[in-house]
Amino acid sequence: MKKLFWAASAAFLIGIAPIVVSCVTNPETGKTSFILTSEAEEAQLGQQAYTEILQKERLSNDTRMNSMIQRVGRRISAAANKPNFQWEFRLIESKQKNAFCLPGGKVAFYTGILPVAANEAGVAAIMGHEVAHATARHGGQRISVALGTQLGLAGLSAILGGKDTESKNLLMAALGLGTQVGVALPFSRNNESEADDIGLTYMARAGYDPREAPKIWERMAKGEGGAPPQFLSTHPASSQRQAALTAQQPRVAPLYEASAKYGIGESW
Repeated sequence: MKKLFWAASAAFLIGIAPIVVSCVTNPETGKTSFILTSEAEEAQLGQQAYTEILQKERLSNDTRMNSMIQRVGRRISAAANKPNFQWEFRLIESKQKNAFCLPGGKVAFYTGILPVAANEAGVAAIMGHEVAHATARHGGQRISVALGTQLGLAGLSAILGGKDTESKNLLMAALGLGTQVGVALPFSRNNESEADDIGLTYMARAGYDPREAPKIWERMAKGEGGAPPQFLSTHPASSQRQAALTAQQPRVAPLYEASAKYGIGESW
């Protein structure tokens, strides 16, 4: 592993001159970021990680909940306007209060987060947030940091080819996934806040009442107890997220009013 690090780092330093850094503008926010990987490369990593996770986890056989996840997924993905993504939506049987969306549109919900969502609009809020991570290419940003500071660009082809498991796992972590199961590692607070804002836009555009989004964090805060769960370990505090999402309501209200409204949806 160390040999790969140093070899890749050396290759990165030698080859840094011809590197073309892509300046990517987020259409929802207008913010720009520098990303060394292409969307296709990120999607390939996302597909690899998704396949590995689904092989290890047990999928839920709850027909009603699976239908709901698919329904919300179709609406949120349409609102995200990424037709080049190969969207997939799965429900994993687990007590984890978690969900994720990998680059390329690979989405998974854990059944443990459904009580926090409480209803279909709550699922839409969570899914909008996770999808926003992918559309804003937060995983690509983190991969670029890893490539630039540790692995170098030479490591990318080896990782994409699956030639070094430890190196691949390092980039899987950059995507927001652990190496054993689909446990989301924390993105930066800025990434989380941006995903909250974009996700709120998506759910309102998709016809789900955006006023449900702050309520998720109210429920999450009640269940945190002393120390926050791993899912929230270095994220903004639930109370801060609740306040920020409440403050954003005037911005997204017109989007919801103009949508084919689905309201709150079924509760459970």
